[in-house]
Amino acid sequence: MTVTFRVNPAQLNRRAIQQAAAAIRDGKVIAIPTDTVYGLAADPFQPAAVREVFRLKGRPENKPILLLVNSLQQVELLAARLPEAFHSLAARFWPGPLTLILPAAPSVPDSITAGAGTVAVRLPGSILVRELIGAAHVPLTGTSANRSGRPPSRSAAEVKQQFPSGLPLILDGGPAPSGLPSTLVDLTGEPRIVREGAIPAMDVLSVV
Repeated sequence: MTVTFRVNPAQLNRRAIQQAAAAIRDGKVIAIPTDTVYGLAADPFQPAAVREVFRLKGRPENKPILLLVNSLQQVELLAARLPEAFHSLAARFWPGPLTLILPAAPSVPDSITAGAGTVAVRLPGSILVRELIGAAHVPLTGTSANRSGRPPSRSAAEVKQQFPSGLPLILDGGPAPSGLPSTLVDLTGEPRIVREGAIPAMDVLSVV
């Protein structure tokens, strides 16, 4: 059975956060509202939890999964190095809907990087998500809450439609702010726009 907590993403519901964090520490996959669309959150360092993310989405395991962080210190633990452009982009767009692809540290599981040696990270604008990361004591998987090939869920109701079973907990934060995914930029070489999303590509390119 799925338990749904109604939350305000701009405020702190500590009971909901603690229950969600406990589920994540227990190896469960839950659905959360972010500052873009709804996401599937799990502990990226628990292999069974990551496998469950792939199973729920019906996603090929040769695709990497982005990670949500709540500080630059967490990024430094996930990345082997921080390219020069990282600091400019993070200062301009974080917290916010920008995902940056960086060289992965050896500690990042292959199930997250898909063996590519890179890791995609984002510091979200949602206070709720950042507090949840802190309560769980780990970065969280941030892949969109949808079955592979289907549109991202923009509400808790859409999450339930796509995942009628398999999610023990959903944090219902109302409609997604934009309905657009994050903009994805590869910084492992010359900065390159991989996906244009909530932040226009020209805004990113004007910084780098």
